[in-house]
Parts: sequence; C-alpha cells; structure tokens
Amino acid sequence: MKRIRIKIKRIILQAAALGTGTVLAISAFSFPAYAKPVWPSDTGIQADAGIVVDEETGTVLFGQNIHLTYAPASITKLLTALVVIENCPSLDETVTFSHDAVYNVESGSGNSLSLEEGDQLSVRDCLYALLLRSSNQAANALAEHVGGSREGFVAMMNEKIRELGCTESNFMNPSGLNDENQYVSAYDMAIIGRAAFANETLLEINSTTSYTLPATIHNPDGLRIGMEHKLLITDDENSSTYYPDAVAGKTGYTSIAGNTLVTYARKGDRGEVAVILKSNQTHYSDTIALLDFGFQRFQNLDASGDLASLFDEAGQLTIDGQTFLQDQLETEGSEMVTVPLEAVLSDAERSLVTGEQMSAGAPDGAVAQVKYTYDDRVVGSYYLVSTVQEPAESDALGQGEMPSEQAADASLPDNQETGAPAEGGGIPLTLLLGAGGVILAAGAVTGIVFLIRRSRKRQEQEAELRRERRRQRLAEIGCSEEEFRRLVEERYGKDT
Repeated sequence: MKRIRIKIKRIILQAAALGTGTVLAISAFSFPAYAKPVWPSDTGIQADAGIVVDEETGTVLFGQNIHLTYAPASITKLLTALVVIENCPSLDETVTFSHDAVYNVESGSGNSLSLEEGDQLSVRDCLYALLLRSSNQAANALAEHVGGSREGFVAMMNEKIRELGCTESNFMNPSGLNDENQYVSAYDMAIIGRAAFANETLLEINSTTSYTLPATIHNPDGLRIGMEHKLLITDDENSSTYYPDAVAGKTGYTSIAGNTLVTYARKGDRGEVAVILKSNQTHYSDTIALLDFGFQRFQNLDASGDLASLFDEAGQLTIDGQTFLQDQLETEGSEMVTVPLEAVLSDAERSLVTGEQMSAGAPDGAVAQVKYTYDDRVVGSYYLVSTVQEPAESDALGQGEMPSEQAADASLPDNQETGAPAEGGGIPLTLLLGAGGVILAAGAVTGIVFLIRRSRKRQEQEAELRRERRRQRLAEIGCSEEEFRRLVEERYGKDT
C-alpha cells in the first residue's frame, strides 16, 4: 500500500511539472495583442452646439448636436464671400450701394461704417467690410452686384451649399439677419468653413487684422476698420480671448442666434476649423477648448504609400467592370488620414466606393473614392480619376450611321496611307488589303462605332442625371428652373 501511495505522489508531481512547462512554453511563444486606441472624447462645450474638424481631411474630431439646426447670424457672410469671389470676374469691379442695400435691413442691426445710398466701393473693399466688420450693407450690395438681386444671389448661395454636400441648412439672405427659414447645422457650417478657408483670396482677406476703406459720402477721408474676431487680435498675448494659432474666422450675433463663431487655426502641419452655435458668451472659450482638444489628441498620417496595394500583381485595378493600369489613374484630394495620436495607419479601415456612393463634389472623371474609416468615422478620402481619354464625338464616323464598309473607305483619304493618287486609276483599297483585310477593317470600325455609341449614351445618361440633381436642388430652395435661368441670364447674359 505504501508503494502505491509513493507511486501516485510521483505521478502527481510529474503532471504538475508537465503542466508548468506547458504554460511556460506557451508564454514564450505568445505575443501581446495591442488594441487600437479609443477615439478621444474627453472634452465638452457650454454652447448648444459645436464641432471641430481637421481642415485637410474634414474628419470630425469632436461634435455636440452637430446635426441640429440653429440660426447662423453673421457667420453666414463666409458663404456670401465665397459665392462672390467664385462668381465675380474681378475684385476691382465697382459696387454701387442702392437704397435697398443700405436701408432694407433688420431694425437695430446698425450701419457701423455709415455707408450711404450712392456710395461706390470695389468688390474687394466690400469684402473687407463684410468679413472684418460684418457690414450688412456690404453683404446686400455685393449680393445685388453679383446676383442681380438679393433673391438671385440667395439662390446661388443655396446652390453652392448643395454642391458642397450640405443637406441640413438653408439661407434666405446674404447677411445672416434673422429669418425663420434661415438655419444651419454645425456640421454643414464646418463644410462651408473648410471651403471658404480653402479659397486663397478669401483667406487672405479674412486673415487681415485691419484695412483702410476709401472715401465714402460720410467718410470723405476714408475709414480704417479692424477685425472683430477676438481670437485673432490682442493687445495682451496672455488674454483669455486670444489664440495665437488662430488664422481667420467670422463672428455672429443676433438675439435669436445668440453668439456664433467660426474659426480656422493652424499649428505645425495641421489645420482645424471650429464652429460654435447658440452660445451665451462662451463662444471664445468653447472654441479654444475644441481647438486644443484637436491639436493635442490627433495626428495626420500620409496614406499615399498605401495606394499601390489597391492594385494586383499585374498592376491592375478593376472598378465597376473596367480595368485600369496604375498609370491610368490619378489621385485627387488629400491623401492624409486623421487618427488619434497613438494610432497607426493600419488601425483605419480602407474601402473603395463607386457611383452614387461617392461623396458630393466628386471631380470630373472620378471612377472611385478611396475612404478610410476609424470606429465607423470617415477619417480621410480621396478620388481616383481616370486619365483614359474617351473617344471624341467628332471621331464618330458618319455620326455612327455610316455602314462599316463605307466607313472603312472614308477613314483614309484617297492619297494617304495607301500611296495611291487622288485621281487617275489608283489601286482600290480592297485589292491591297485583300478579303481578310477588309473583314478585319470592317470589324474594327464596327467595334469603334459601338464604343462611341456606348460612350455617347453614357454621357447622355450622366447629363440627364446632372439635370435631375439640379432640379432637385432648385426644388429644395423653392426656385423654379425658369426663375433660376432668368436670374443667371440677367447676370451673365447666357443660358444655363
């Protein structure tokens, strides 16, 4: 019995040793699993709504009530300035202030620049008055000058935001004064802000801290005006309302909108756009909190080196049934990806989207959009644009109606390629080519005609799709096609 106990004890010890060794062996060949960083969210604001986005990628770094709508007040003027600059051939054009431009404003909204009916300023002067001192009179005069009327210009404003992909906003005037049908979401305003600050002319004007206006009726010696956005200006660099990295921006206030603010700031190689809506005097501190949060917690990674992995070993990529070589596609848009500081590019998921799934504003020739997401957030995207030239309609032999045999003869002038004279007994092309050559030539031409017809049909379908989109956008803003065409003709003297 004693021997049995000793044997059992020995077996138990051997099993324990074997188990310990197994654990140690497994541990020796195990690697730690690192989870990707959680998206930062440890910030907040006191305003009703706010957002901060990466200026280059558009990534939403933080948002609060970003899809609810509020009155925008004078941050509207960023959109006004963008539409003016994009549609005015020269900033040196003269703007004449009408009675309506000066006096048809909301009661109590003021006229801090003492502008008067009959005053004349350049478009450039008006833009400085608009963006630095928030002149409602300048907004009205610019709208009349560019749009033919305020109503015509407002149609252009709403057309522009639809082009940018805004779906939660609507504008009724160029100044931002109260109107129950004028509203914007923080998300849409960030889109508008990014587009505005991407315009070099607008950014140059909006980042200026002071400007001298020329003589007007009530200011015969001219008038020096200064920036109202306090984050951009200071006499004390330690001021709580000064942000040294702020570059440009626009203030706003009405009794209904409260304080609103849009700010563009840049630190190092990154830029950010912050928007505050419906604030009660916390718009500057809220903006600083958002900008600091974005700069301190996020980074941009270059994804351009990731492009080659889209193609197979033969250097080909098939998109919607069409195969492209790598040198047949160009990228358009930023190839940067915005992620938390500790993250790496592989933490973001990449996808290829096409057709209607591509974001609004896709460039001409775009065949796909490369999108990066992080925790279901879009953190970067760019377009793949085809460099393959479509056959021109002028190349359609006989407009696609000529029989293939006739097309083959017509494709070569009498005295070219065959060496035959234009007149006087030239050897027939059919004899030179032989029966097999004729069949091959006819087949080739038939194929070309087929491709041309398919291309033309696709172009017609795309044109009809664009027309339908415009009809939908006009319906959204309550403007008929006839009215829009009339407004454009009045301004530019051409049909749409």
